[in-house]
Amino acid sequence: MPELPEVEALAHDLAKRLDGRAIVRVDIANFSCLKTYDPPITALSGGMVDGVSRHGKFLDFDVSGTHLVLHLALAGWVRWKDEVPKLPAKPNSKSPLAARVILDDGSGLDITEAGTRKSLALYVVRDPQDVEGIARLGPDPLAEEFTTDVLAGILETAGRAQIKGVLRYQSTIAGIGNAYSDEILHAAKMSPFKPANSLTEFEVQLLHDTIRSVLGDAVARADGLPASELKREKKSNMAVHGQAGEKCPVCGDIVRSVSFADRSLQYCATCQTGGKPLADRRMSKLLK
Repeated sequence: MPELPEVEALAHDLAKRLDGRAIVRVDIANFSCLKTYDPPITALSGGMVDGVSRHGKFLDFDVSGTHLVLHLALAGWVRWKDEVPKLPAKPNSKSPLAARVILDDGSGLDITEAGTRKSLALYVVRDPQDVEGIARLGPDPLAEEFTTDVLAGILETAGRAQIKGVLRYQSTIAGIGNAYSDEILHAAKMSPFKPANSLTEFEVQLLHDTIRSVLGDAVARADGLPASELKREKKSNMAVHGQAGEKCPVCGDIVRSVSFADRSLQYCATCQTGGKPLADRRMSKLLK
């Protein structure tokens, strides 16, 4: 799933490509991805792209005051095309194409989603705050307003909730997903199961600084990269996420994994849990 650093880089890359360009039309190839009906998708036709920005993990295209908002979900992506087909995209349930944006010179964007689980979402709205997911976003962790005191309040309010979940919950902190929460907790040497309100003042400061450094470094690495290179860049710089069975780059221990629901987390026991492996409840049930 694209998270804050990748969506930030996408916004920068697309802003440079699209700024001042006119949209001829937007074709919807998978109608389940379009979540709004007023304004209609045709309201974007003829509009000029005045900017591309990010809200958490949402992309926001300002088209002459009407906003095309995109959430890429788990397997969505945006692909730049120097030339797109002249004929409108046809609905096809087997194609990864969800939507296509056609620009005035024949170039455009293909918005795609891999796999059979379709959760990519497109919204056409007058104001980004009309999108429920944006309206309920927590503070952006790279904004100046995200202070240590703000984080301390979030953790205290979360009570005994596991810190991994607190970092991923978008209404609490915007933009952090499964991958970067693993990386942040590894860099801060904290267990993903640690209760949110158990952190000392020092640990809150450490976590705050680590959130900003891990995300800030990822944004810096991704800045200027085209969309086609962002996934590879993200994967190649992960210390523990997606690295189960590999050696921890800090201590050399084996990176472990815990499964939950339809996802998993990765961590280093030596760096994060005092050498104690975390219980994998799903695997425990399978072994019974």
